[in-house]
Amino acid sequence: MQGAKKRIIALFDLDQTLTIARKPIEKSMIDTLNACKEKGVAIGIVSGSDLNKIKEQVGDEIVAKADFTFSENGLYALKAGEFFAKKSIKDFLGEDRLKKIINFCLHYIADLDIPIKRGTFIEYRTGMLNVSPIGRNCSREERTEFEHFDRTALIRKTFVEKLKQEFGEDLLTFSIGGEISFDVFPKGWDKSFCLQYVEKDFDEIHFFGDKCQPGGNDHEIYVDPRTVGHEVANPDDTIRILTELFLQ
Repeated sequence: MQGAKKRIIALFDLDQTLTIARKPIEKSMIDTLNACKEKGVAIGIVSGSDLNKIKEQVGDEIVAKADFTFSENGLYALKAGEFFAKKSIKDFLGEDRLKKIINFCLHYIADLDIPIKRGTFIEYRTGMLNVSPIGRNCSREERTEFEHFDRTALIRKTFVEKLKQEFGEDLLTFSIGGEISFDVFPKGWDKSFCLQYVEKDFDEIHFFGDKCQPGGNDHEIYVDPRTVGHEVANPDDTIRILTELFLQ
């Protein structure tokens, strides 16, 4: 167990880290998080999803009990369940540039030849655009099928490369995450954005995520020198590492 006087926070990605992708949090994870808090470890959630999606998966009670909840990578931030900071991609890019990006994505998706398409291909969030070639209205089965298809077809990877060619990488980051989509956001507005809110208050910042390799949406915070990064495969993996670090 870490020294009792050391101020420690554990930050968690959502899908495949705290929960199975798009599934509710399980009791075993809730019990583990509560045990960590009893040991004096602060808990934070950092997700590219908006606050409503986070609450759908972990519930209002977990958000209220968490020391921090960083929705949209921390661009909409809560402390102990209370809002305290917000930034907008619209204000950063301006309406004209934002519209050009959205139009390019819609044209590109229209020309894509993939097995199925559903609806909500672009989701506008406070700090980012979430782009899904299949559409976020797909079913759980269709979501899984697309993820498997994309492993070899590389639809999202190719899409991101086209966006980089069209709009450059000076101002924007394109990050593949989850099963069916990728995020578009201003440079530096990746998950490491949230660290500014915790780095001064904690001696040790642990981050747990499943998409930690280059191009994944956990990569930047995972390799940030301010964090101790832990790459996990699933929630059971997260529980195992938490137990080894803080609960023995």
